[in-house]
Amino acid sequence: MNLCPFPSVLRGMNSSMSSVTRQSTDGQLSAAVLVQMLLLAAVATGPLGWVAGLGFVLALWHLLAGAAERAGEFTLGPAGLVTLARATLVGAITALVVEGLATGYTPVPLLVGLAAVALALDAVDGKVARRTGTATALGARFDMEVDAALLLVLSVHVATLLGPWVLAIGLMRYLFVAAARVAPWLSGRLPLRTSAKLVAAAQGIVLVVAASGLLPGTVAAALTAVALGALVWSFGGSVAWLWRERGPAAPGPVT
Repeated sequence: MNLCPFPSVLRGMNSSMSSVTRQSTDGQLSAAVLVQMLLLAAVATGPLGWVAGLGFVLALWHLLAGAAERAGEFTLGPAGLVTLARATLVGAITALVVEGLATGYTPVPLLVGLAAVALALDAVDGKVARRTGTATALGARFDMEVDAALLLVLSVHVATLLGPWVLAIGLMRYLFVAAARVAPWLSGRLPLRTSAKLVAAAQGIVLVVAASGLLPGTVAAALTAVALGALVWSFGGSVAWLWRERGPAAPGPVT
C-alpha cells in the first residue's frame, strides 16, 4: 500500500503540465501551418513547392513541439512568435527554390523580397526577447536553426547561379553538428563573439545580393567567396577554441 499519495499527485501534475505545454505550443504551431498555407497560396507556387513548404512547416512543428516539451516551456513567447513568423517565410522561400529547381524558373524579386523580410526580422526577435525579458535557451536555439535553414535554402538557389561550391555556406552549420557527434568536444559551449555574429549575418545578406542578379556574375562570385572564407575562418576559430577548452580524455581500460 502506498501510504504517501504525493508521488502519484506529482506525476499527475507533471502529466497535466505536459498536456498544457503541448496544447499551447500546438496552438501556435497550428496557426503557423495556416499562415504557411496562405503564404504558399500567395506566392502561387506549384505542386512541388506546396509539398516542400508544407513539409518544412510540419517538420518544424514536430521538432519545435518536442523541444518545447523537453524544455518545459508553455509558450514560445513574443520573441519566439517573431521567429516563428520568420520560419514561415523560410518555408515559402523553400517552396520557391524547390519549384525553381524543378521548373527552371524562380521568381527572383519575390524570393529576394521574402528573404529580405526574413533577414530583417532576424534583428527583431532578439530585441523583443531582451525588451520583454523572455529570452530563453529554446528561443535562442530556435532562432539559430531558422537562420541555418534560411542560409541552406538560399545557398541552394545561388549555387544554381554560381556553382555548387556555394552550398558550403548553407551546409557549414550542419557539418559542424554532424562532426560533434563524432567528436563530442565540439558540442561545448562557445563564448559570445561579435565577430561570429557579424560573419553569420553577412552570409544571408551576401546570398540575397547574389540571388538578386543585380551584380555581374564575377562580382557576385567574388563577394560570395569572401563571405564563405569569412565563415570558414569563424568556424575555424570556434573549433580551435573548443579544442583548447576540451576536457581531459577518458582513461583507457586497465590492462
